[in-house]
Amino acid sequence: MPPEGLEWLPKPELLTDEELLRLIGVGVTRLGITEVRFTGGEPLLRRGLPGLIAGTTALEPRPHTALTTNGIGLARMAPALAEAGLDRVNVSLDTLRHDVFEKLARRRRLDDVLEGLEGAARAGLTPVKVNAVLMRDTNEHEAADLLRYCVERGYELRFIEQMPLDAQHGWRRDTMITADEILALLETEFELDAADADTRGSAPAELFHIRGTRFPNGEQATVGVIGSVTRPFCGACDRVRLTADGQVRNCLFAREESDLRTLLREGADDDALVAQWEAAVASKLPGHGINDPSFLQPARPMSAIGG
Repeated sequence: MPPEGLEWLPKPELLTDEELLRLIGVGVTRLGITEVRFTGGEPLLRRGLPGLIAGTTALEPRPHTALTTNGIGLARMAPALAEAGLDRVNVSLDTLRHDVFEKLARRRRLDDVLEGLEGAARAGLTPVKVNAVLMRDTNEHEAADLLRYCVERGYELRFIEQMPLDAQHGWRRDTMITADEILALLETEFELDAADADTRGSAPAELFHIRGTRFPNGEQATVGVIGSVTRPFCGACDRVRLTADGQVRNCLFAREESDLRTLLREGADDDALVAQWEAAVASKLPGHGINDPSFLQPARPMSAIGG
């Protein structure tokens, strides 16, 4: 996020809770979506979130539900989210150092994030997953510490290559910590064995077993690496994003969106919504193109995509 922040979307542009639930229902009951993830932006800021989760988990067939959050406020909300039917959470945690956290997040809230992780585990939102992005000359030296912290508490850690989705459009490939570098940093202190690739399916993370190490529950300890840039998994991707303002993005890096909000508000029936959604998915490109010299970063940064 830039220091000055970003403009909030005008409220009339945002889908209402009722509109969101209708579109989620179309996706689940008509289009075969089996997992619904609430992400952002920051979904905990949405007042109606527990109701959205409850409405989603009431659908038949019931989709698996997950939440991706910065963790601030999670300790307070975790019980209500679990009661609403949320299955699990992913929490962003890039550092265990207060000074680095303040530099990255521009707020002194590291303790709140750590409490959020604990609160999610207590509420049964498990397995609790942690997302970490390593940045050169910032936090790459914390790779092993982050993994040790998560394993000791039973959290499943996923390191993610930094992607060109920043608001400043300042991403540069030559400053990114690659998947190979992440593994090298971890292997200074841990012995890793690649998990069976056949079990990965469409999951974005390559999974590694940590030799001789188990989670507190006795299960084999693991760590994941999501090499979105250097090890793209586009061929197996089965995800689609519905943004907070009602647009379908068939790829996180798409430069075009398909408008469901207008159709919805003009009184379209479910068949029309299905047709528009299917057309959006059908136009999905074979890859995100980050490694192509002609690649252009999408206009919306990650913090403004939501959905």
